[in-house]
Amino acid sequence: MGYFEHDFEIGLRDVENPNYLSNKSILAFFENIGSYHSDSINFGLNEIPTTHSSWVLLGWKVKVLKRPMYGDKLHIVTWARDTEKFSTYRDYEVYNQDNELVIIGTSKWVLIDTSTGRLRPIPEEIIKLYNPDTKTVFPSEEALLTKLTDSEHYDTVCTCAVGRSQIDLNNHMHNLYYLDMAYEALPEEVYKNNTFNFFEITYKKQIMLHDTVKCYYVFEENTHKVIIKSLDDKKIHAIIEFK
Repeated sequence: MGYFEHDFEIGLRDVENPNYLSNKSILAFFENIGSYHSDSINFGLNEIPTTHSSWVLLGWKVKVLKRPMYGDKLHIVTWARDTEKFSTYRDYEVYNQDNELVIIGTSKWVLIDTSTGRLRPIPEEIIKLYNPDTKTVFPSEEALLTKLTDSEHYDTVCTCAVGRSQIDLNNHMHNLYYLDMAYEALPEEVYKNNTFNFFEITYKKQIMLHDTVKCYYVFEENTHKVIIKSLDDKKIHAIIEFK
């Protein structure tokens, strides 16, 4: 099957107080191993000028079973699954140096034609190279991403401006910074007193350089929820849920 594996070590920039792996760094490791998998079949970042294709992320679902710490060595396994004409899922398993499964995650991706900016079908020859599997890290009834929705009311709101350091190779705000924005929107006591071993992110509309957005927070159904909207409230950019 099309499994790809890579070893990582948790460094200083990957941890939060008190020395535990941060959720943002989990996503960074997931992004990197997914990129390495694409590189291995010659459909990666360096091939974009010839393939005119780039993977765009639609969302994450992550569950931490046992949070690793600074200096821990991680073995991460990833694979494509449920590949359709225009989208594919990618799952992740993270093992510590004792071979314990410590983190699981899933993500959904679409393929963009970089010359037009539009969705393009995933070529059959590329699907064969990724060699998708049917295994899911979450139970079958939870294997797909949840359709996160807006709320009818909010508890608080803050604004965030986007700078150059947050922009990615597609000239949008990088996926990881949506998590940063969500943390900024959390009330101080919520942020300080919760680890958030389960979280989901749905990306809806890209955020561009120099955009200013509103981050709405609400606690409902035992979930801390952040909705990132345009300044005029007409567009939802992303929804993040923490448990």
